[in-house]
Amino acid sequence: MNKYHGIPNLVSIIMPSYNCSDYIEETINSVLAQTYVSWELIIVDDCSSDDTLEILKKVQDKDNRIIVHQLEVNSGAAVARNKAIEKAQGEYIAFLDSDDLWSPNKLELQINFMKNNNYIFTCTFYDKINENGASLNNIISYKFKADYNDVLKNCPGNSTVIYNATAIEEKKYITPIKKRNDYLMWLNLMKKVDYLYCLEEVLSSHRIRENSLSKNKFSLVKYHWRIYRKLEKIGLIRSFYLTFYWILKPIIKKIKLT
Repeated sequence: MNKYHGIPNLVSIIMPSYNCSDYIEETINSVLAQTYVSWELIIVDDCSSDDTLEILKKVQDKDNRIIVHQLEVNSGAAVARNKAIEKAQGEYIAFLDSDDLWSPNKLELQINFMKNNNYIFTCTFYDKINENGASLNNIISYKFKADYNDVLKNCPGNSTVIYNATAIEEKKYITPIKKRNDYLMWLNLMKKVDYLYCLEEVLSSHRIRENSLSKNKFSLVKYHWRIYRKLEKIGLIRSFYLTFYWILKPIIKKIKLT
């Protein structure tokens, strides 16, 4: 394995984009507002048919830390993320979806959290907002110290995750399945580290959109099954358990809140 030589302290932010012109400039502005300034934002557009690319070209001219690339053919978020990861130069790899938002001190707090404790793989709490950016009063927390089995049952928020590519001596790429490819990436990363650590602060906002690929939970069942059985090669009984656990988890949460 070739050792990955990242640029010290630089955070490479990975962002795929596709027809997100209503939100992406606000998302980019949340990066520009970061108190931590050693970053590069790599945006790979997946052949948007709206004016997303025009917006990206405009914001790229504002700051040379923003790098924009467009795929030649529409290929999906996993391929777009992998292209961005391929271009990443940073010691740290962070992820931000094109409609989510970061708090201004997100990178500073999380990188310090990692450095001060020698953590390789981390996430944070996040909250949910609607299409207009209004709070849905729903904070998603996470276990402070999670192992592979914990991550199997609870996926960290994609826009909260950062890992140290230099420490694991490689950049991790995403298996190109249409949905839940981020979840699969975290599971693969857990095979390189002992634990995922969570900074227990709300530092990211996840936007809930009507046309989101992940909005309909039941449409994702087959992807979870494929991950457990075909890709992670988990036994039949445990795969059934994990799939039903994932289906029932939001229902149980709602019952507890009532």
